[in-house]
Amino acid sequence: MSAPDRSQHVRRPKIPARMLVGVGLTAVPLAVAVLGPLIAGDTSRGPAFTQGEKWLLGTDSEGRDVLTQVLLGGRSLVMVAAAAVVLTYLLAVPWGVAAATARRRIVDEMLMRPLDLLLSLPSMMLLLLIVAITDADQVVLAAVVAVLLFPDAARLVRASALHGAHTPAMEALILQRETWWRRHLGYLGRSLLPVLAADAGLRFVGAIYLVASASFLGVSADSAGTDWAVMIDRNRAGLTLVPWGVIVPAVLIITLAMGVNLLFDSGARAAARELLTRKQH
Repeated sequence: MSAPDRSQHVRRPKIPARMLVGVGLTAVPLAVAVLGPLIAGDTSRGPAFTQGEKWLLGTDSEGRDVLTQVLLGGRSLVMVAAAAVVLTYLLAVPWGVAAATARRRIVDEMLMRPLDLLLSLPSMMLLLLIVAITDADQVVLAAVVAVLLFPDAARLVRASALHGAHTPAMEALILQRETWWRRHLGYLGRSLLPVLAADAGLRFVGAIYLVASASFLGVSADSAGTDWAVMIDRNRAGLTLVPWGVIVPAVLIITLAMGVNLLFDSGARAAARELLTRKQH
């Protein structure tokens, strides 16, 4: 068989169905959150819990157009949750790697034991307390959520890094006097990618849950108080009159959480396969 004939039979890598579903589920709420404020319509008010031609999805508890509030209410929720997850890993990865590679047991204990104290604290109560004291600022809310997610993430990183930190490859890098960055971020960091990719989806869902729960209980990162979780809380009284003020934001939150989780899980599987292929070669 000639070279051109062989090239025709080369199989292109198939995109997993799980990833396609994840992209589809994530794209819709993400597009609404990012582009919604740019295309939001009229912000005038009418009668509360009313449906009509002027209001496609009806009005909310304050007479505002539900569709407009949906378009305006996703950006703060998504941005705070995403920022919290990024900050979580910026703290957890070096912390967990430092604990896993510590040559003295006391260093490991000093790094990990304080995390047990954070894990014992009720997260929602701590979140509401800190944010209420410092005002519901987006930066503060993202930082508090990151701190609440940090202990679990750091423990996961440490557990995952323990094996890689004591492999012959790591010992060879040490004997070759490679830099700390090359050993721990170059070699060890690559081995952590599948675990971190799988965990990132769950971590983002946890951040969405914490931010949405805080908003539902009255602590919103949106100065206008229009994020999706707040909409669910304020419009539930009119669920039988205008259900879209509750159903639409709830579906968007659930869809975003499911889509991101599927997307990161697919990425984790792909990263694990690539890492296994590299080891075999």
